Amino acid sequence: MKSEKESIEDIKAIRRIMEDSSRFLSLSGLSGVFAGILAITGALVAWFFILGTGPFRFGDYFGSMTSGAAITLKWKLLADAGVVLLLSLFFAFCFSIKKAGKDGKSIWNSVSRRLLANLFLPLFAGGVLIIALMINNQIHFIIPCFLIFYGLALVNAGKFTMGEVYYLGILEMITGLVAAFVPGWSLLFWIFGFGILHIGYGVVMYRKLGV
Repeated sequence: MKSEKESIEDIKAIRRIMEDSSRFLSLSGLSGVFAGILAITGALVAWFFILGTGPFRFGDYFGSMTSGAAITLKWKLLADAGVVLLLSLFFAFCFSIKKAGKDGKSIWNSVSRRLLANLFLPLFAGGVLIIALMINNQIHFIIPCFLIFYGLALVNAGKFTMGEVYYLGILEMITGLVAAFVPGWSLLFWIFGFGILHIGYGVVMYRKLGV
């Protein structure tokens, strides 16, 4: 007969197995650090090479521009953000594969598919809204929307992975909501939300997972 202590340990082990089977655990703290560094780099590229060395209030640039110059600038900024996003996804994918291989797990399963579906649905909705904002020249609210919908995506996907992702999503949403009230300083909020918060999240995850 098993002792009461052994039975409790068995129950805890079964619970861990059930939780692990319903959550995507092949996350890497390094991917968060890389995403943060890339976001800060993208903001600096926008500031120094696309906007020039003017103030961070990048919305002020559009007031005195011709429509053609403003459209060109918008697409340059969008391309800069797109490159940051693609590189961040690339590193996240690479580090997740490495983590899954280390743990002897498959990166593509029913849990990862549900996670991606819940992650990309808010991102798709946010992307459509951001395009509408660009068309209607509501430049000041683009970065707040980036942050808000990205935060919603993380919160939505958080139930399929580690709790840190959920809390990162909450912080991203709060950052985006604050940025919406002071939209002229959106680049600073971009650096904080996508840069500093990601690096902080990555460091926490690295200390927890060791990768």
